Amino acid sequence: MDLNTVYLIAAILLYFGAMIFIGLYAARQNSDLDDYMLAGRNMKPSVAALSAGASDMSGWLLMGLPGAIYASGLVEGWMAIGLTVGAWVNWKVVAPRLRSYTEVAGNSITIPSFLENRFKDRTRILRIVSGLIILVFFTFYVSSGMVAGGKFVESTFGPNSFYAEGLEINYLTGMLVVAGITVLYTLFGGFLGASLTDVAQGLLMFVSLLLVPIFVIVTMGGWDAVVEGIRAVDAVPNSEGEMVDHLSMFQNATLIGVLSSVAWGLGYFGQPHIIVRFMALRTPQDATTGRRVGITWMALSVFGAVMVALVGIAYFQANPGTTLDDSETVFLVLSAILFHPFVAGLVLAAVLAAIMSTISSQLIVCSSALVEDLYKVVGKHPSPRAGLWLGRIGVLIVSVIAGVLALNPEASVLELVSFAWAGFGAAFGPVILLALYWEKFTSWGAMAAVVSGAAVAWFWSKADEMTWEWFGLYEIVPGFLTALILGVVVSLFTQRSRRVNEEINREFTGAIDIVAGREMAAADPKATTAEGGSTAAPTV
Repeated sequence: MDLNTVYLIAAILLYFGAMIFIGLYAARQNSDLDDYMLAGRNMKPSVAALSAGASDMSGWLLMGLPGAIYASGLVEGWMAIGLTVGAWVNWKVVAPRLRSYTEVAGNSITIPSFLENRFKDRTRILRIVSGLIILVFFTFYVSSGMVAGGKFVESTFGPNSFYAEGLEINYLTGMLVVAGITVLYTLFGGFLGASLTDVAQGLLMFVSLLLVPIFVIVTMGGWDAVVEGIRAVDAVPNSEGEMVDHLSMFQNATLIGVLSSVAWGLGYFGQPHIIVRFMALRTPQDATTGRRVGITWMALSVFGAVMVALVGIAYFQANPGTTLDDSETVFLVLSAILFHPFVAGLVLAAVLAAIMSTISSQLIVCSSALVEDLYKVVGKHPSPRAGLWLGRIGVLIVSVIAGVLALNPEASVLELVSFAWAGFGAAFGPVILLALYWEKFTSWGAMAAVVSGAAVAWFWSKADEMTWEWFGLYEIVPGFLTALILGVVVSLFTQRSRRVNEEINREFTGAIDIVAGREMAAADPKATTAEGGSTAAPTV
């Protein structure tokens, strides 16, 4: 093992140690299930914003997006635009009202429990169905993240690694290490542990994505040299004999392709692991600060990822002796070339951070679905301490199942990630928006929307072999529209009794009042008490 490899390993171990330390610190702040699942609704907006961003972006930001633009140019950037706009709208439209409404409606700590309390659904069917959908999809989602971690470690520290010599870490070992560290800090730290580690991971990703293009531009002598290198590459056909204009967002673009890419932004409204961060804010008003922090982080990170691809094109054109076998590794290879091995190791840790932050967030959502939305439905109401340990047991159960599924690296279906985003967005997005903004929305309308959204998204994804051109449209669009329409139509035919409607209307108006800053002392348990003291817990 050479000295450079020692530096790389030291940086990775430092990162792992920091994550475990944060998780154990967070464990001391958890006293009951509400703390474990939602950090006591006392999370600072900057923490919630960075946590939402890190758990959302995953490895796509550091590998997928730079790889796509490196290969095909800025035409692949439409998805980044759609996601950034979608995230902004999500913070603007959903965050403040979801924070207030989930507290008004029975102090709900999960999306399924909120839907049940929002509609006063005594059948509990909507909560069970929603919990099962989340549990099943996210278990496979977690498994795919574990597989991604195993493959990354194998490619980084395996026998054919570009980055480290003298190591032969295989897929299974890498998967178990990444999964084990993630499960450890999530198991004890809960939602707070996952969120605080997300902050550290998000900052690491952010700094790495900005440093790499800056160093390349300086190394090449300025931006003009970078543009000149890109133009030189575009002057000759690529390996498939096609001409590519890497600086154009329209070359080879189609209407369906652009709509499909931009439509990824619709998925934000229904992603449980993202919108649960809104529920954990201290007050609905914190959503404004959270939006500014989160979108600033996201816009600059996405810009950095795009720039990594563009400067990579120019750098490898100017240095023909250095080759890039896989376009998705452009970020990693540039880091290994430009930086000291220890710094390069921290950059490699940023990719692990992207993978692990998503896994930890999804584990917490799975555990909440298992304990809060399924276990409690059968009438079990554990003590605060027992509830805390049930949450940890839920994380462990889901982790074991996901780990077993991940034993086979071929079990990771990247298509599942795309479908899960579309499935959650189509099934829950319209339901969340209608539940927050239309008081006549009913539980049967919500059920129709959840089922139809997921079903249409699934059918559309399987219909790509059919001849109709529009079947190439990303499945979230038809799924979302179908769920939205059926949710409204079914609700109009299933209006409830006047007594139930009055109770729902009272909570609906109360949630709006809290967002507007009215009646905060009566509605917000963190407001100042009559004696002048504050009931709020220490902030996170």
